Parts: sequence; structure tokens; C-alpha cells
Amino acid sequence: MEINNTITPSNVVLSDLKQQTYLLSDLLKENKVNLLLFYHTDCLGCTGRAIPFGYELAQKNTDINLVVIHADFKNRKRSIEEILDIFTAKEAPFPIFLDENAELYTTLHCEGTPHWIILNSEGEILHSIFGSQEGAQMKIHYSVDEQLGK
Repeated sequence: MEINNTITPSNVVLSDLKQQTYLLSDLLKENKVNLLLFYHTDCLGCTGRAIPFGYELAQKNTDINLVVIHADFKNRKRSIEEILDIFTAKEAPFPIFLDENAELYTTLHCEGTPHWIILNSEGEILHSIFGSQEGAQMKIHYSVDEQLGK
């Protein structure tokens, strides 16, 4: 089976926690490393490692465009309150987008949560990395540095 390494971001619609909709193409930035983080509130690796790691990575490097996406699986949907409950202040320090029925997650062949996808602004998948532990974090660092020419 051949896997398509490109999506059409102008066809992908995500909503934020306020129910406003966005095209993925509007969320991707030219001249930045577009780092998608797929996570789920019930995933301890996501909430304990991936989200803090992604946030810190994006804070330290303004060349990273972090797009955080809650994969809303059909049998594991969560309310807005449950999604925000993982944050001490009960509000997210960055926008969170909802992937209804995990459609984009499935389209991008994610292996579980957390899953990281590095895309260029045209929707070409440059790297796909599953996990949140040290090995995955190192791969993410290397992949980001490669895109930044470091």
C-alpha cells in the first residue's frame, strides 16, 4: 500500500474550542517549521510530556509554528471542559483545535497519541513521529533542526 505524503490543507477543516472553524492551510505558516501535535486528554504521555515539551519547544524557537490538535476519537470524545481540565489555570496557553472523529489523524496515518507531524506550508509531510519519551523528543529536535538548516 502506497502512503500519500501530501495532504491538501485547504480541504481540511478544524474547529477551535470556541467552535470557530479554520482551514488547516490558514494555520500553516510559510518560513516556519509547522509542527502538528495530535494528542488526547486521556493520554498521560500527551498531557504529562508531549504538551509541555511542545510548548517549551515553541517558546524557545519562534521559527516553530506549533498546531495542537485534540484527536476526538468516536468512542473517546471529550468536552471542552475536560480538554481544558488538564491545565492548572483551566485554560490553554495556546490554541487547541479539534479533529472530529480523528479524521485528519487517520488521514496522516498517526500511530497513536501523541503523534507529531512536521509539514511544509503546502501540506507535504516531512516527518512523522510517534511518542513523547526521550527518544521521540530527540527525533523531533533533529527533525526541527533539519528543517531550520541547523
